[in-house]
Amino acid sequence: MAWHATGGRAVWFFDLDNTLHDAGSAVFPRMNAAMTDYIRDHLGFAREQADALRVQYWRHYGSTLLGLMRHHHVKAAHFLHETHRFPDLEQRVRGHAHDIHRLRRLPGIRVLLTNAPRHYALRVMRVLRIENCFDAVIPIEDMTMFGRLRPKPDGRLFRHLPVRLKVNPRRCVLVEDTLEHQKAAHAAGWRTVWMQRWMKAGTPASSPAARGLHRRPAYVDRRLRTLGAL
Repeated sequence: MAWHATGGRAVWFFDLDNTLHDAGSAVFPRMNAAMTDYIRDHLGFAREQADALRVQYWRHYGSTLLGLMRHHHVKAAHFLHETHRFPDLEQRVRGHAHDIHRLRRLPGIRVLLTNAPRHYALRVMRVLRIENCFDAVIPIEDMTMFGRLRPKPDGRLFRHLPVRLKVNPRRCVLVEDTLEHQKAAHAAGWRTVWMQRWMKAGTPASSPAARGLHRRPAYVDRRLRTLGAL
């Protein structure tokens, strides 16, 4: 990353899926199926076992990929390519015009911070027409420290990014739909904004986020349904 922040401006870190577009209704079901298929086809599990393993690793590590890397020596680049192809992705991406309008005019430095791979993130950004809204894009491939992948919600990532960008953590603001990521960012000294516009479409009914849409945990500074409120 060539730039670093100067002065006292806020540094906004935006998640992508279910924060800037509705991934839950059209993308996540297909992504989950693709991950299950990958585990079945490349690791030799029956489909039911593969699906259970996908969920188990996601719950334990915060990412199915991390579990597959640790226990099955799966290569990250191959997994990310195979599970994020989506030939018709451009027809399925749906954002909100008011949110995009606010994003374009938000003062400060804007960074896209997503656990998705770069090729997928850039495709979604092109559909939403927000390629020029960000000073930097940090996909999962770039979330490495000492040769190891440390995606959200790894606390080391949130401690490392302000150092890498030469900013005070209190200037960093995470705008995100996932509470686990919010909690880790808050522990690292960041400010947190819980974006909820797309959550009902994309959040499993059993998750804490779905059960508590109308509450604000102590580690969340603001709870919003629209970026216009930023």
